[in-house]
Amino acid sequence: MKFFSAKSAGVVLFIGLSASLSVSCFAFAKPILSSDWLDRQINKHPDIVSARELMNAEFSKAQGSKLPLYNPELSTGFEREGDGNNFNIGISQTIDLWDKQAVNAAIGDKIITAASKQFTYAVARKKAQALKALINWQLAMDKSSLAFEQEQQLDILLKIVTKRQKAGDLGPVDAELTFLNLSQLLNTTAQIQAQLTQAQAEVNELLPDWRPDTQAYPRQGLGVTNFQVAEQWLTQHPQVLASQALWQIQKSKAQYAMLETKADPTIGISAGKNDVDNVVGVTFSMPLNIRNDHQANAKAKNQQAIAAEANFRSVMRKQKYLIQASTASLISNKKYLARWQQLMQGRGEHSAQLLEKQWQVGDLNTADYLLALQQRAEGLYAGIELQAQFKISEVQWLLNVGQLNMALSY
Repeated sequence: MKFFSAKSAGVVLFIGLSASLSVSCFAFAKPILSSDWLDRQINKHPDIVSARELMNAEFSKAQGSKLPLYNPELSTGFEREGDGNNFNIGISQTIDLWDKQAVNAAIGDKIITAASKQFTYAVARKKAQALKALINWQLAMDKSSLAFEQEQQLDILLKIVTKRQKAGDLGPVDAELTFLNLSQLLNTTAQIQAQLTQAQAEVNELLPDWRPDTQAYPRQGLGVTNFQVAEQWLTQHPQVLASQALWQIQKSKAQYAMLETKADPTIGISAGKNDVDNVVGVTFSMPLNIRNDHQANAKAKNQQAIAAEANFRSVMRKQKYLIQASTASLISNKKYLARWQQLMQGRGEHSAQLLEKQWQVGDLNTADYLLALQQRAEGLYAGIELQAQFKISEVQWLLNVGQLNMALSY
């Protein structure tokens, strides 16, 4: 796995985007970010450690549900009657007559499914947060580089204007306009630096061992070239599978509650001695569900199962429209980024040189020159933000279709 270095003196605005669609359902360019390193960082995050332990707790609960429902009971007794001693010992066992344990074991299987899928999505969501944080840091770095470039440009311009003013080529208004533009830019630069500091703090919180010169998000993004959504991605999404498993759990609990309305018998055997006589006995007991037949609890569990089914339908419906919205957003962002690249191809540096030349020969006054420089910078800022928006929408789309891990593993 290759590593991406973030050491850059200028602003890199070009992204290699392919407009062709792959024949397969999914096509990825090989990302430069180390997925193994990212996995290690995510697994160390306290939120993921907590989620893993909660999953393990559910696994332990599931193991317990596979064990027999009833333990045997041991009973003993001793009494003294006159000069004689009476004692007995017995053992009894409640019989799972209605096979409740099989239903309980099925609940355990679904608990494992729900817990594992919830953990899978928690990891994917944390990865998406980390990737977005890296993108935002990269955005702030690029904007910071551009702001410093503007600041240096205006510093040089101010010196030139002052020199030409002394020579009588320019008036005091030109120097004043340059000074005002520079002072305004200093405020912008300070704000961008604050954003950069905040972005770096967010990355450090999510990725403890991250350093700006060791790992960075690939400039070209994760390389998604096909936005066709496979039908099974919705039904196999971790959130959908988890909610489906929770519904199945409630269904099995409703079934178990119905079985609880039926009593299980207890059979026992005992042996002992009554004075000088040996005694052997057999016992049988059966709860009489007369005063409480447990039907109310069974009804409640059935209603909870109906609610869980509705929640499952809701989660799947919501995920479906999230996928549709994120797909449209990704396609739109890619379209406008490609359009911006087409418009700006080769013009970034050329426009700066052209504007300076026009100003030097007097075809452009200082006010118009400063305005043109500002418009050029705004165009470059727009490209930087379009690039970041595209990469963020790419990560969000992969999260919504449940394919983020696959994209990172290529």
